[in-house]
Amino acid sequence: MLKGISSLLSPELLKILMEMGHSDEIVLADGNFPAASHAQRLIRCDGHGIPELLEAILPLFPLDVYVDHPVALMAVMPGDPVETPIWDEYRRIVSRHHSVDQPFVEVERFAFYERAKQAYAIISTGEKALYANVILKKGVVTA
Repeated sequence: MLKGISSLLSPELLKILMEMGHSDEIVLADGNFPAASHAQRLIRCDGHGIPELLEAILPLFPLDVYVDHPVALMAVMPGDPVETPIWDEYRRIVSRHHSVDQPFVEVERFAFYERAKQAYAIISTGEKALYANVILKKGVVTA
């Protein structure tokens, strides 16, 4: 155990976060996401939701300030009436840890899948909310 680091962050996940470099991306995938078939590196966090993992990761993880949108959400498919209140929770969490003007962009579902295949790693979670997938682009540590 370490002081000041959430116990949600396994040694494997901490290693992945440390290995990532500037502009590498990591996907936090909901329970419906095809993580195993898309991941170059797969981290299992079954039983955990994405908001709690974001709360654990973002104090340690710099977002890329050199891009317009360092956070990507999977866009709702046209015609799908599903609501996405979890996105508001993501916005609150990100704003608590980072001061980025417009960090979020919505990415069409199949484009999101293609981007996820290129991500450094995918964290497979037990998140049950629909369209809860999120991509974080890593920035640099300045201090």
